[in-house]
Amino acid sequence: MDKENLSVVLHSPGDLRLEHRPIPEPGPNEVLLQMHSVGICGSDVHYWQHGRIGSFEVKKPMVLGHEAAGRVVRVGTEVKHLQPGDRVAIEPGVPREMDEFFKTGNYNLSPTIFFCATPPDDGSLCRYYKHSANFCYKLPDGLTFEEGALIEPLSVGIHACRRAGVTLGSTALICGAGPIGLVCLLVAKAMGASQVVISDLSDERLAMAKELGADFPLQVKMGDMPEELARNVEGQLGGQPHVTIECTGVESSVQTAIYATRPGGVVVLVGLGSEMATVPLLNAAVREVDIRGVFRYRNTWPMAIAMLASKQVNVKPLVTHRFPLEQAVQAFETTRQGLGVKVMLKCDKSDQNP
Repeated sequence: MDKENLSVVLHSPGDLRLEHRPIPEPGPNEVLLQMHSVGICGSDVHYWQHGRIGSFEVKKPMVLGHEAAGRVVRVGTEVKHLQPGDRVAIEPGVPREMDEFFKTGNYNLSPTIFFCATPPDDGSLCRYYKHSANFCYKLPDGLTFEEGALIEPLSVGIHACRRAGVTLGSTALICGAGPIGLVCLLVAKAMGASQVVISDLSDERLAMAKELGADFPLQVKMGDMPEELARNVEGQLGGQPHVTIECTGVESSVQTAIYATRPGGVVVLVGLGSEMATVPLLNAAVREVDIRGVFRYRNTWPMAIAMLASKQVNVKPLVTHRFPLEQAVQAFETTRQGLGVKVMLKCDKSDQNP
């Protein structure tokens, strides 16, 4: 085992550093992991650029990264289901107490939850990382570490589609063809959606969406009117969609989502935009369109692993760039510029494979 723990540490807005930190000791119910693959998320970049998201503010140096998979190298004294050598995917949100949210299965909503790379909690973008063993899931032999890391964004798609009520024969609109929009597309199709429209500004991302199974890629231009876009969606589907999953957080896109969704349908808000937004609330109310929020995910890792292992869902095409951990700043800059889809950092010096 290495004696150094190279870590990607955010000190303040714009100040991202590679530092050596101590290798942590796992507690009784924890495991020490040698990290292998960690994806860069838009939230990581946002913290890097702005130092905060909503009420979460970086006030002390914080290790970034929460889309992660690695190998167990040491187990705590109470850990029974994992052993050194196991390859695992990490669920980054771990409840700190058995509160009412934990008891009802809604642990993602617990106000005291630990979450990787959300201030003040350190993330997993480092050589060695310790985590709750109960939130580490064994990867079947057929799955790569990168697929394990991509279970985190895939889980957002699963939770969003569950919240939307996607089922066999559903028609859907997905606003935004970035990484989260694309995983929502993959999950919606796997859950039985018959036709999916996906919208975006980028030709390249719409082309990938088409490859991943989108029925109708919809090019959006700056200044397009939401009601007109809603009519375009209806024209392509031959009717208004049962569900709309909004993944951009852009105010005009949220407006489009509400206008487009059929009466009695569901709009799920995944993208995070400004705290206050102007939306056609009365339009939704009189047509009984439900507007539902999404906060991360809960109870999704087993389903995601089953989806990937059965080959019902293929996330491999999402990874468009790979960098060794030593080139983390370059990797973050690539993500900030919106190049490709998913940028993956490789944390194991001796194994840079997917």
